[in-house]
Amino acid sequence: MKKTHLLFCSIILIVFIANGSCISKDKKHQAKNGDLHLSGAINQHSNLPFDSNLLITFYRSYPALNKYQKDVVEVYRQHHYNYIWYDKGGVVEFGQTLFNKVTELTVEGVSLKFPYQEKIDDVFDNEKENTLSQTETELMLTNLYLFYAKNVYKGISEDSTKAIGWLLPRKQISYTALLDSVMSDPELLIRDDSVLFSQYYKLRDILKRYLAIEKNGGWGLVDLDPKLKAYKPGDTAKAIRQIRKRLFITGDIKQNTESNKYDPELVEAVIKYQERNGFEPGKLILAKHIREMNVPIEERIRTIIVNMERCRWISPEFARAKEYVVINIPSFKLNLIRNGKNEFESPVIVGKNVTKTVIFSGMLRYIVFSPYWNLPQSIINKEVKPGMAKNKHYLEAHNMEWNNGQVRQKPGKNNSLGLVKFMFPNSDDIYIHDTPAKSLFAKESRAFSHGCIRMERARDFAIELLKDDPNWTPVKIDAAMHSGKESAYSLKNKIPVYIGYLTAWVDPRGEINFYKDIYKMDERLADLLIGKK
Repeated sequence: MKKTHLLFCSIILIVFIANGSCISKDKKHQAKNGDLHLSGAINQHSNLPFDSNLLITFYRSYPALNKYQKDVVEVYRQHHYNYIWYDKGGVVEFGQTLFNKVTELTVEGVSLKFPYQEKIDDVFDNEKENTLSQTETELMLTNLYLFYAKNVYKGISEDSTKAIGWLLPRKQISYTALLDSVMSDPELLIRDDSVLFSQYYKLRDILKRYLAIEKNGGWGLVDLDPKLKAYKPGDTAKAIRQIRKRLFITGDIKQNTESNKYDPELVEAVIKYQERNGFEPGKLILAKHIREMNVPIEERIRTIIVNMERCRWISPEFARAKEYVVINIPSFKLNLIRNGKNEFESPVIVGKNVTKTVIFSGMLRYIVFSPYWNLPQSIINKEVKPGMAKNKHYLEAHNMEWNNGQVRQKPGKNNSLGLVKFMFPNSDDIYIHDTPAKSLFAKESRAFSHGCIRMERARDFAIELLKDDPNWTPVKIDAAMHSGKESAYSLKNKIPVYIGYLTAWVDPRGEINFYKDIYKMDERLADLLIGKK
């Protein structure tokens, strides 16, 4: 039976080749006459099968592709082991499209090379002979597709992302469905918001700009006088001219007059630069601003690439929710998004490097007014017990009390959780809360907490969340916050909360914003990507 099957497949292949379906030296001629074409979907024209046993032979010959074998088998199983990349005119046009995308991987932030790139080059090089058999060419192209899809659409493994502390759910991809989709509409290879989080494409556009800047020599250095306190409007200096050039290259200022005077036009550009680089905006140019301007273009490109990688992990579905809360740790900001619009924003304080805020997601379920603060055992051991040893009135002085063998701080304006907290239950006991220490929000870098998220505009957030609830008015919310008695209220609609970590972000204006890598996670991810290379 097996010999009969092989004989049948051989006859089919001979007929297929006789009809001119193999790749030949006439590829250029075929393309000019429109014979190399996209078949509209995966090879619906011929339904020509091949022997599945040839897959085993293929991977023995090309072992560097073994990691794609499981997915390739699934692709062909779904298509009944029919040829995908051939129709009656030869290799379908989408094969050339895919090949072109692989040769342009740099703009996708990927620096990998397909293991048998020379073999693929020969398939599409009209001046060279394709030494692969038809079945080998077929399977090589499917492996090329998997190589592209895994590196561009998926990124590094889920185990690797968990190891570096990224606990947000990873998106799932059907490589077969994706292949059907992009072959039917090749434009989806350029942009497909159903597969990749839209921020990915925005970062990709910026990457292209920054690669062009790098190719043209970068932006050079701004002289930094070690005695500099600040440049103020009206000052003149060689460094002012250098700053003007630097900001012109990145588009913060529209023209480079080469003036060395700190004029109003440059003031506006400096403020714009400060805002998109995590500084408090102001008219003074400080040494820290110049040091930031002197970060090499290569480092900025690396930052963009690692954040494109993070965007590969994020499901596009999260941004389609009717309402959600997102906290980007490095930006020290919380945003409430409704129907795709930023309805509310507040500065936040996140965990210190030794007590990092966890990267994960949850559901905001209820609000607690006038909360108790149940102190973690670590704080009891490190702070409370030593304090009690020195002062027998320590608990009373800090408005604390014993409660079932634990210590808790009573509700009130001096409670460390402030007057309200927002709960999305999780195993790490992370939540959002008010704080009496408002002065810390004036600082540019705000990593001070034990892991929870302190919020400057907590009262306003409560009002925003409950504004459509007839049970609550701002007056009632204020009363509950100042009652001195803890009370909880369950939200009628639970709201997704995403806590992420992106050090580069393109805002709605198309401007790239860079944030400090406070947890040194960019370095770890870059090392993983280099290791992958």
